Amino acid sequence: MSTGERARSGAAEQWLPVGQVLALAQQHRQEGRPGAAEELCRQVLRAQPRHAEALHLLGIIAHQKGETAAAIDLIKQAIASNGSVPLYHCNLGEMCRLSGRLTEAISAGQRALELQPNYPQALNNLGIAHYDREDYEAAAECYRRALALEPGFAEAQSNLGNALRAQKKLDEAIAAYHRALELKPAYADAFNNLGTALRDAKRFAEAESAYRKALTFKFHDPGTLNNLALAVMDLHRHEEAVALLTRSAALDPKKAATFIYLATALRELDRLEEASEAAERAFTLDPDDPDTLNVKGRVLLDLNRVDDAIRLFRTTIERKPDMADAYNNLGNALKEIGKSEEALAAYRKALEVSPNATGVFINFADAWRFKSAEDPYLQALETQIADRAAFSEDERMQLCFALSKAYADLGRHEESFRLLLEGNAIKRKQTIYDEAGTLALFDRIRQIFTPELMRAYEGAGDPSPVPIFVLGMPRSGSTLVEQILASHPKVFGAGELRDFDTVVKMVRGPDGAVVPYPEFIPASGAQHYRRMGEQYLQRLSAYSKTAERITNKMPSSFFYVGLIHLALPNARIIHTARNPVDTCLSCFSKLFAGVQAFSYELGELGRYYRKYDELMSHWRSVLPAGAMLDVQYEEVVADFETQARRIVAYCGLEWDDACRSFYKATRPVKTASASQVRQPIFKSSVGRWLPYKDFLAPLLRELPAYEQPN
Repeated sequence: MSTGERARSGAAEQWLPVGQVLALAQQHRQEGRPGAAEELCRQVLRAQPRHAEALHLLGIIAHQKGETAAAIDLIKQAIASNGSVPLYHCNLGEMCRLSGRLTEAISAGQRALELQPNYPQALNNLGIAHYDREDYEAAAECYRRALALEPGFAEAQSNLGNALRAQKKLDEAIAAYHRALELKPAYADAFNNLGTALRDAKRFAEAESAYRKALTFKFHDPGTLNNLALAVMDLHRHEEAVALLTRSAALDPKKAATFIYLATALRELDRLEEASEAAERAFTLDPDDPDTLNVKGRVLLDLNRVDDAIRLFRTTIERKPDMADAYNNLGNALKEIGKSEEALAAYRKALEVSPNATGVFINFADAWRFKSAEDPYLQALETQIADRAAFSEDERMQLCFALSKAYADLGRHEESFRLLLEGNAIKRKQTIYDEAGTLALFDRIRQIFTPELMRAYEGAGDPSPVPIFVLGMPRSGSTLVEQILASHPKVFGAGELRDFDTVVKMVRGPDGAVVPYPEFIPASGAQHYRRMGEQYLQRLSAYSKTAERITNKMPSSFFYVGLIHLALPNARIIHTARNPVDTCLSCFSKLFAGVQAFSYELGELGRYYRKYDELMSHWRSVLPAGAMLDVQYEEVVADFETQARRIVAYCGLEWDDACRSFYKATRPVKTASASQVRQPIFKSSVGRWLPYKDFLAPLLRELPAYEQPN
């Protein structure tokens, strides 16, 4: 036997026919010994440099080692030596596809089929190349031909599901995945694909189940963990999503999508510093990806870096002009700084790109005044809400709030309120609210902050006059008051700050554990109150180094009024109030971005308001005279300048005419009142509840006595 027909098997003196050497190399490759397999192939090639099978096998080994360019070159050499082997063309096509060379991939796949028309694997690979080129119909046809030849080809069946899902044929796609799983019950990828199709179909609980099944067969797969995290986010379980994404990131720390999803979940939990870190990590990994830019922009917007956010949203749109969410986010950012027309244009563009984007509709409806039943956006909302099967529960909730606002604009109050009831019922079902615990908190605060306590530590805190707290129920006029003050050249309007709440949550007991508010108050002394005031001022200085006054318009700071006075005795505390029914109805009409768990059921809303009202009466009884200013919204509307001057004077400032034109200020405004506060004073919000009085019995039963507006 000649040298050209033999090669060494690995032992110096043992020679085998080439076919056996290559079979041994294949065995080494399949059993995870690529080095030994490569050495045998190279021995053959030293004897026969153009040996096609050795070149092909060496290409497969290079591919397995991640050396795709070298693999493609080797398989092309094999084809040059012997171009009649369909397998070579089939594998070349797959490697070209993995390298993004789709035209070459399709050409190679077609050549494989010219040589062997009934070649299921080549049809499957060609289908994947068509899929990657977004030619989903051609991909589906390839998969169907493969299945006609090999009905038990589970991978082709799953791939057919992918092509059908891409064509929005979700029922057919789901059926295809189920057939794949009948053929291959432990097929993790098919379960994963099924989960994604179920998510597309808004069947979120079933999607979660499919992803969990995939993980039983592929426990450490980052992609499946990410998909499961998205499903549990759909189900409003964001803490669980964070845990899943953290696990995924540990398995594959270089996957930018993981950090995009993580930033999204952390935003929902209001953990903005962590969200910022995740967004920055995604940006480091893939700074050009539109999804990365978009999520980073959303976090910057949350952190009040509006200009930076707008820049990122515009860059995102440049990179991906059909990204509706980027237009929506741009609209939200523009609305915050008072650019209402530009914001509306961004929302319209989002709806042009994605006509069924319910999250855009709710923002658009908030910024737009509906004037006619012929309004095309109204008609679009009415068409969508009539199609119950097309939208998820969340999307229907958004449609209810958006269309309710439109009907309210048109004076169609009964229809408007019916939609409010439906939308709030959905939101309430999704919301965890411990009503008994919340109402008990009000009572504990009143019991602990006694007149004796307040007198004992009067003046103990930091004496700085810089802080202004504007607080009260949501939708009570606090945004208007802050905007008046923020228009003053000596005032910085910082918006809804969580900083005092953060300081409160820093209190720890002797064992280092956090002591909840108000339980730590009886054990606190003068030094504790002063330290809390200093900590708050330190955090406040990050917003402005030069302003004489800095506002914090977090409405729920009313829980802390007594503590604020002890920690910051010279802080101004402005309590905004509005007719109770108008306040509650306004809360009920808003799908809040943050957590307002009490506001989605009329009876609960009324009981919460009653406890809030009792607490504010308590604060008035224990605070020194002049420590808190009550501002009644209706009085501001009736006599704006008198009330505005009163507010400015209470804050120890001289009057400035800029406060009269508060609606012209361009500072960011984040609250649900962002659109209204950009307009001059108007009286239409006074007595807003009267057209709805016949529908409000569950609320009215719970409210304290109130004076009905005229």
